Amino acid sequence: MIDEAARDQRRERRRGRTGEAGSESSRRPNYRSLKNPFLPQPVFSDDQVAAIHDTALRVLEELGIKVLLPEARAILAKAGALVDEDSQMVRIGRDMVEAALASAPRSIPAYGGARSRDLILELGSMTFLAGSGAPNVTDLERGRRPGTLAAFEEFMKLLQHFDVLHMLGPCIEPQDVDTRFRHFATGRAQLTLSDKFPFVFARGTPQVEDSFEMVRLARGLSQEEFRNGAYCYTVINTNSPRQLDIPMAQGIIDFARFGQVSIITPFCLAGAMAPITVAGALTLQHAEALAGLTLAQIVRPGAPVVYGSFSSNVDMKSGAPAFGTPEHIKATLGAGQLARFTGLPWRSGGGSAANVSDAQAAHETQFALWGSVLAGATVCIHAAGWLE
Repeated sequence: MIDEAARDQRRERRRGRTGEAGSESSRRPNYRSLKNPFLPQPVFSDDQVAAIHDTALRVLEELGIKVLLPEARAILAKAGALVDEDSQMVRIGRDMVEAALASAPRSIPAYGGARSRDLILELGSMTFLAGSGAPNVTDLERGRRPGTLAAFEEFMKLLQHFDVLHMLGPCIEPQDVDTRFRHFATGRAQLTLSDKFPFVFARGTPQVEDSFEMVRLARGLSQEEFRNGAYCYTVINTNSPRQLDIPMAQGIIDFARFGQVSIITPFCLAGAMAPITVAGALTLQHAEALAGLTLAQIVRPGAPVVYGSFSSNVDMKSGAPAFGTPEHIKATLGAGQLARFTGLPWRSGGGSAANVSDAQAAHETQFALWGSVLAGATVCIHAAGWLE
């Protein structure tokens, strides 16, 4: 017969270990302000990092980047870039890039709706986000389906609940809301269902200014207060190889003018739109990121910008993007070295190419996350909930 007293003692010990209500040893970790405890892991030597940086500068000087927005070309030309209007190619001198890197802030205070949600984006801090930008949503009960506003709102509630997810993001596209009004719906959901640092779509100046005004009013800020602090962010993606399209170039300009955060992220897949080697893909990524950073700093010196990296490889049989692969990890580690070379806070990417939430999804996500942590990423997007 089991000793009742002994069983009660074991039950109490289990409560203590699991932190159930009433336990004196209840675990209360601080997930809101994480610092990376690991030394950054290198994949290149210091000489190789310097060579990649120098080659990226040569790419911008000698080959240039295609900039589709006339206003952006005019801004860069006025600052000293060589612009060919016929081809829309812009050649950016290394002196311009170096001046931009000198003026870009090394530490960015990012303000949430409550002071306990404020973040410091700088090397050494760790910030995680859920998967973002997906067209579809899936769960165990309702299965896979197109994204809706109701699902977007459910995601905001989940993100608000988990302290280890520090910023909001465009988890899915609410396809049941017209694109003309989608920014109102997503902005309202973020500002009413969460007090974390919100995301704003960069889809043209009118929508951006609408969203900025929503954030300003929700936070009770004057125009000057809003412009002098970072209260929201966006993600800017270049069109690799070596092209900056109209909405993204306009987004860089708009966010810089209003003093809000731009995470400038080339999406370079080795073997597709980037060279097959990790070093080659990172050279292209570095050049494109530096071009976007330079435009932002010309518009407003000191504008908050985050160096972005989301480089991986494609499956050479199918051409499909792959994540959590050795090349993905190497590219993340190398991007961390390049970001530290510039001194800027930087963004990495997690994620998985698995079609369902299975062992492949867990394996790839785990490897991608460890790559980001060991690379010293400041911001890791797609840290949870990203498939396909």
